[in-house]
Amino acid sequence: MSRVDPYLFPGDVSNKETNDVVLWNAFKLGDEEAFAEIYEDHYPALYAYGKKFMADATSAEDSIQELFVNLWRTKANLSEVTNIKFYLFRCLRRNIYKQQQKEEKVGQASFEVLLDLDSQHWDEPVFDERILTEKIKTLLQSLPERQLEAITLRYYENFSNREIAEIMNISEKTVRNTLYNALVQLRESLRLLNPYMHPLLLLSMIL
Repeated sequence: MSRVDPYLFPGDVSNKETNDVVLWNAFKLGDEEAFAEIYEDHYPALYAYGKKFMADATSAEDSIQELFVNLWRTKANLSEVTNIKFYLFRCLRRNIYKQQQKEEKVGQASFEVLLDLDSQHWDEPVFDERILTEKIKTLLQSLPERQLEAITLRYYENFSNREIAEIMNISEKTVRNTLYNALVQLRESLRLLNPYMHPLLLLSMIL
């Protein structure tokens, strides 16, 4: 249950930020209900994002559990936060990357577990939603890792370019270029799947 009544701030774009500040401050003071609310609100998105980095789902779960354990243990010393989701994503990405370095894995996160589908070829527009969804996932799986991560953060997690730059530790210009290159690469293939639907609408089918 939200600790800030949304009707107290009708039409206020800062409502979400206000709620996050109140919730985070309560958590920092040791409020277990606030901590549980943060966990329940953000675990699904963290898991969906984290499992794309890890070799298996269990590793992603362990990384998220470790993140929340450390948050509770160090709560009194944590900085002020106005966007909890952004803060958690940035922490999780940093923790996973550190873990990969310890395991002597090279480069950024691997997204191989997005979906285990064989590459497919198609000549006719696809209208069956199930087949279309699987083929879109196959196309995404073929993107370079950085492009796929940028697409995930921008269009599925709704982060701004500035936030993506901070999460990925790159410049905003690089974020814009990465998104542009990914969409250019996807555009023609997605149009082959179904020329009557906008590429971004097609991508939304796999949310």
